[in-house]
Amino acid sequence: MVCQKGECLTDNKIPPANSWGVLNGVRVIDLTQILAGPFCTAMLADQGADVIKIEPISGDLTRTFGPHTEKNEDQEYGGYFASVNRNKRGLALDLKNPQGKEIIFRLIENADVLVENFRAGVMDRLGLSYETLHKKNPKLVYATVRGFGDPRTGKSPYVAWPAFDIVAQAMGGIMGITGSHQNDPTKVGPGVGDLIPAMMLAFGIVAALRHAERTGQGQFVDVAMLDGVLAACERIIYQHSVTGQTPAPEGNRHPLICPFGMAKTKDGWITLAAQSAEEWRCLCELIGRTELVHDQRFIDNKARIAHQDYIYEQIEAFTSQKTRKQLVALFGGKIPFGPVYDINDILEDDHYRAREMIISVDRPHSSGSYQIAGVPVRMTETPGGIYRRAPLLGEHTDEILNKLGLSQQQIKIWRDNGVIK
Repeated sequence: MVCQKGECLTDNKIPPANSWGVLNGVRVIDLTQILAGPFCTAMLADQGADVIKIEPISGDLTRTFGPHTEKNEDQEYGGYFASVNRNKRGLALDLKNPQGKEIIFRLIENADVLVENFRAGVMDRLGLSYETLHKKNPKLVYATVRGFGDPRTGKSPYVAWPAFDIVAQAMGGIMGITGSHQNDPTKVGPGVGDLIPAMMLAFGIVAALRHAERTGQGQFVDVAMLDGVLAACERIIYQHSVTGQTPAPEGNRHPLICPFGMAKTKDGWITLAAQSAEEWRCLCELIGRTELVHDQRFIDNKARIAHQDYIYEQIEAFTSQKTRKQLVALFGGKIPFGPVYDINDILEDDHYRAREMIISVDRPHSSGSYQIAGVPVRMTETPGGIYRRAPLLGEHTDEILNKLGLSQQQIKIWRDNGVIK
């Protein structure tokens, strides 16, 4: 179920259970900030989990990152925060305050999962370690994503180092094979140093939940950002193991397959591939170069790799005389092919409308909206989707604490004392 602006996002209500995701009934305590942790918990929320996002009194740092509109009504609620914190309820509290810690203890009594992305040791010093919480709720799945992992699963020499996406990209190997040439390592555009580990952690959490359902036993689930990026770069390991060579930036081509890359057009770029004999034959016919099919220099993939510069020159001699639209009509559906899109192309493409991948969510204190990416994991019986905008800071504090049995008087006292917001 994917809700568009005005359908069910404005009232922030959860849809009926029979229309909701496979994780309906799973409660997640989300202590994460920035990108890796929030993206992981958003994935869980998209599939129906009740995710309670717990922020410090000052709020998740990404509230201030933007982009924001020119007006002041959303200066603590920009596009960044709105995107990766959709479908969550929000509670703000001071974890350093003993009363704030007591709230966490109460919350985890009926929780299935706790996710955090502090530096290793922070939760231990707060008195909220895995071991402490596990004693209170043996079925709890305690999940972490950190730059260099947690000592419980393997102590990295860098365990105390802070890390962001760009560090994970650099040390995880992906920057070392990205770029136009060997001496030009390049950051990948999206924050894959956060996003890849986040997806792996979501998988680990679901696997651990399955184990907890069968055995009643929770466990510690840990993904190091470096490990996640390296796992996604698996090719560099076996390339080095087999050939003894050090993979380097390879531009827009594939080091093991030809053709498999980009070509210039009159109005932009396209991508194409022709790794099998049949695809190679088809491509040669489409560009009017059938004589290349039986040329011994290009007879198989290994031969084409050895002559790839010539091959790409012949392909581009054809594509550079055509527009992307003309090439879509010519290549589309015949060989692996796609034009290189920017966001304007994406917004105009019927694929993304049909797949409901561009979703509008309401912007608080405004009649406007934000567009965010939809849910790529599609299920026929438990569709999940985006049903709730990201919370304002502390928006659901009273609601959540009332469910814990706390009176409005007690909530007011704690708020006045700075324990909660």
